[in-house]
Amino acid sequence: MPLTGRKATILGAGIAGLAVATALARRGAEVVVLERADAIREVGAGLQISPNGVTVLKALGLLPELNALGVRGRAVVLRDFRAGREVLRLDLSSATGSYHFIHRADLIEMLAGAARAAGAQIRLLQDITGVQLESDRALLTSAQGAHVATDLLIGADGLHSVVRAALNGAAEPDFTGQVAWRALVPATGPVAPVAQVFMGPGRHLVHYPLRGGELINIVAVEERTSWVDEGWNHDDDPDNLRRAFAEFGAGVPDLLARVSHVNLWGLFRHPVAACWHGGPAAILGDAAHPTLPFLAQGANMAIEDAWVLAACLARHPDTATAFAAYQAERRPRTMKIVEMASRNARNYHLSSPPLRALAHTALRLGGALAPGGALKRFDWVYAHDVAARYPLTAAPMP
Repeated sequence: MPLTGRKATILGAGIAGLAVATALARRGAEVVVLERADAIREVGAGLQISPNGVTVLKALGLLPELNALGVRGRAVVLRDFRAGREVLRLDLSSATGSYHFIHRADLIEMLAGAARAAGAQIRLLQDITGVQLESDRALLTSAQGAHVATDLLIGADGLHSVVRAALNGAAEPDFTGQVAWRALVPATGPVAPVAQVFMGPGRHLVHYPLRGGELINIVAVEERTSWVDEGWNHDDDPDNLRRAFAEFGAGVPDLLARVSHVNLWGLFRHPVAACWHGGPAAILGDAAHPTLPFLAQGANMAIEDAWVLAACLARHPDTATAFAAYQAERRPRTMKIVEMASRNARNYHLSSPPLRALAHTALRLGGALAPGGALKRFDWVYAHDVAARYPLTAAPMP
C-alpha cells in the first residue's frame, strides 16, 4: 500500500535517517528530515557495506553509485600481529552478493541525494532537545525554544537519541575497556581490495582501501583501563597510536608512519532498546541498537532497519501494528549482531601466547580443510535479504 499523503518527521540526517527518508519517500510519504548540523557532512572514515546492506541500496536504485564510489571487496584476511602470517582468508567473491568498502562521507552524500530526489526535505540547524509523546502525535522542542507537532516521528538521532529516551528512559552505557583510533592515509601504490585484520595481544588493527584505492582507512583498537569520552571525533597524537602498535610488523609500522592526523574514541556498550516504538514514534539504527565495530554491521543494520520500517508502515494501515511488526522483525536480529560483535573483540585480542597460537592454528586448519566454511558461518548475516522479504511492490497485509 503506498504511503501517499502520509507525513513523517525524521530526526537525524545520518545513514539511518537518510535511508529511511528515501525508503518512505519512495513509497509516497511526505518526509521532512530535521538535522542539527549546519550541513550534511561526515568526516573521514571508512565503512564496509556487506551483501545484506547492498541489497537494500540496490532496491533503492543506488547500486550504480555504490559501485562508482566504493571499492569492491574481494576478501577479509585475518593475520598474526607480529609477522603478518595469514591465519584465515574469507573469500568474499564466494559470498552471496557483493561487498564494498566506502568512505562514510560518500555514502552520506549518496543517501542525501537519493532522499532529495525522492522528494524528502532536509532541514538543517534543527536541534531537537525535547520530545513529548501523546497517543496520536509527538511534540518536539528545539534548542531555540520552537515547538513542532508531528503525527509520525522516527528517531534516527544516534547514540544519544532523544526519541529513545522518550520511549525507554535514560540508560547509562558501560565502558568496554577498549579505545579505538581512526585515521586515513594516502596510498603510495596499488592496494589490494582486501580488509586486513592484524590480531595481537590486547589489540588489533584493520585497514582497507577507499576511493578507488587512493586512500587507506585504518581502525586500531586497544584494551586499556583509562576512561575515554564517547564519540569518535576526539583528536589524538599519532605517536600514541604508533607506540600502541610498535610490536606489530608486516607493513603496519610503515602504514602508521604516514598517519598525520588521528581521531580517538572510547568504545561503550549500550543495551539494545527494550522498546522501539510507542504512540506515533519509532527508533532505528544506533538509537535502537548501538553496535561495537567488530563485525562491520552498524551501517548495514541501519540500512536494513530503514527498509523494514518503511515496508511495515506501507503494509499495515494502523501505525501501532506497523511499528510492532517492525520491532518483532528487527530486534532479535540486531541483538544477535550486537552479541557477535562483542565476541569478536575478545577473539581478536587473545593475550596468552599459547592460547593465541592454539586458536590461530585451529583457524588455519579449518580454512585449509574447508576453504568456504568460515564464510559460510556468516550466511545468517550476509545472505539476509530484507529487500526480498519486503519487496517495494508488495500487496498490503490484511
